Amino acid sequence: MTDADAAGPAGNARRDDSTARYGEEFAAQLAAHGADLGAEETEAIAALPSGSAILIVRRGPGAGSRFLLDADSMLAGRHPDAEVFLDDVTVSRRHAVFTRTGTVFSVRDLGSLNGTYVDGRLIDGPTPLADGVDVQIGKFRLTFYASRLDLAGTDR
Repeated sequence: MTDADAAGPAGNARRDDSTARYGEEFAAQLAAHGADLGAEETEAIAALPSGSAILIVRRGPGAGSRFLLDADSMLAGRHPDAEVFLDDVTVSRRHAVFTRTGTVFSVRDLGSLNGTYVDGRLIDGPTPLADGVDVQIGKFRLTFYASRLDLAGTDR
């Protein structure tokens, strides 16, 4: 098998028995966002199928937790039925909603007491999410990562 045969569909991952290696381009993409990601988080991001994304809790209770965004609408809040369950009094029960249209994700605040912030700016309507942006909900700072497959044809 040649190196070209071992490369993944986007040329970002190589299989060497059971060990995945990620190319310099993939590492550079993540580093550009100032992300200090561990091997498990890097693998989770690399494995995202098209049309999905992941939120990684960077600050707040449960730092390091991950939430897969793989539906057209996902509630974030303190309600036990929220897909993005954030258990802290600074988070409203129905705080925000993440929506997907095709492969594009956005977030909208649902009239929460403390608001929702994207890259430090209070949002007042549906706000598109770019790869690597921070979303703040209460005490929680979450970083958004889109599927690498969906970024392959964009200008990142």
